[in-house]
Amino acid sequence: MKKIQFKQILALLTTAALTIAFASCGTSSTPTEESAETTSTADQELSLLDTYVSNTVISTGSNTVIKNAEHVTYRAWFPVEAAGEYDYRFYFSNTVDSTWGDGSESYVGMSGDSYTIEKATVYDGGTEFDANVEPTVSAAVTFSGSATKEVAPDETFWSDPVTLNVPEGHYLLWEWTVNGTNIPAIAMSNLTYAYADKGDGKGFLYTNEIPVPQLVGCDRKVKTRIVTLGDSVTQGCQTSEFEYQFWAAQLLDQVGTEDYSLWNLGIGYARASDCARQGNWLNRAVAGADLITVAFGTNDIISGPYGGTGHATPEEIEADVRKITRTCTDAGIHTILWNSPPFDMTPELDGIRTAYNETVEGIAKDNGATYFDVASLLADPSDASKTVYGQHPNDEGGTVIADALVKLIQE
Repeated sequence: MKKIQFKQILALLTTAALTIAFASCGTSSTPTEESAETTSTADQELSLLDTYVSNTVISTGSNTVIKNAEHVTYRAWFPVEAAGEYDYRFYFSNTVDSTWGDGSESYVGMSGDSYTIEKATVYDGGTEFDANVEPTVSAAVTFSGSATKEVAPDETFWSDPVTLNVPEGHYLLWEWTVNGTNIPAIAMSNLTYAYADKGDGKGFLYTNEIPVPQLVGCDRKVKTRIVTLGDSVTQGCQTSEFEYQFWAAQLLDQVGTEDYSLWNLGIGYARASDCARQGNWLNRAVAGADLITVAFGTNDIISGPYGGTGHATPEEIEADVRKITRTCTDAGIHTILWNSPPFDMTPELDGIRTAYNETVEGIAKDNGATYFDVASLLADPSDASKTVYGQHPNDEGGTVIADALVKLIQE
């Protein structure tokens, strides 16, 4: 079993919260008292990102839901970037961040149902995994002083601070028991160890879909806070299982954790059209970054926007990416904008990718971002539509991407 070596975490930049607008068609010249209060609450929540910052390179966004959890206990082992003792707080959003597949099961902006947190605990998770052996060092997680919490649809909230010491080479183990329906979750793609005990006498069994906090945060400061925003290529899918060799993790390894930290906001199946809706996913990315990578395209081309009729056009992808990029650069964030890498697509779909890619350098220039030509790094030299390291870059492809990004960041 490989032991993890990540040592540090990310300190996040606060900015004014963005307006959340998923499908409303109404307009108003003056905000109501209720909307002003909601905005104020969102600002206050995001301001905590100044102090409590991500302590894992594992992505914890949401792209699916747990349809029914009847008093189910979940456990997830997270490799930590910074070992040692910290005050931790955990951030939650009861809204799905991005669309899964064709959106028939879960989609961007989908409200989670009301659910109950019956108990939450964090542990020194040790260096090995046996989900049915109780860890010995633990700390109870509370919510406004209570061990339980009733969560409302679309609610965002933080846990109370809790102190935990995670020694070098150990994992942080998150555990909670929840009861409810349509709870936002993430498909982990074997990127971390995740288990569920449904109370049926079978104990903890491996699960790929798991609800987790959107931020595993602790009170550590660094000089530059990197946020990686994108789809499954950013999340790290199809790299070596449980080895943390995807490009975002390798990037943090290379730049070092003395001055840098990284919050992985890559989500499998995500589209630029999901992110451009300016929900909590983009809000927390903007609130959490000094430097951000923006990498979309593949799922827009193949699947198209949620609620659409098929693949997006180059013009539609360009418009969404411009909106995301402008949101980041307007907040004063150093933004690195990727073009769309090859994905072994059909000639028709690769034509959309090629046409969109012709616009990306201009998007970056127009919005004060840095252009990153990842496509040329990953393409077969004899056929630019074909991949060298797989549709989702493997460990070697991750190294190629990380090497190139390190140069940009150091510049």
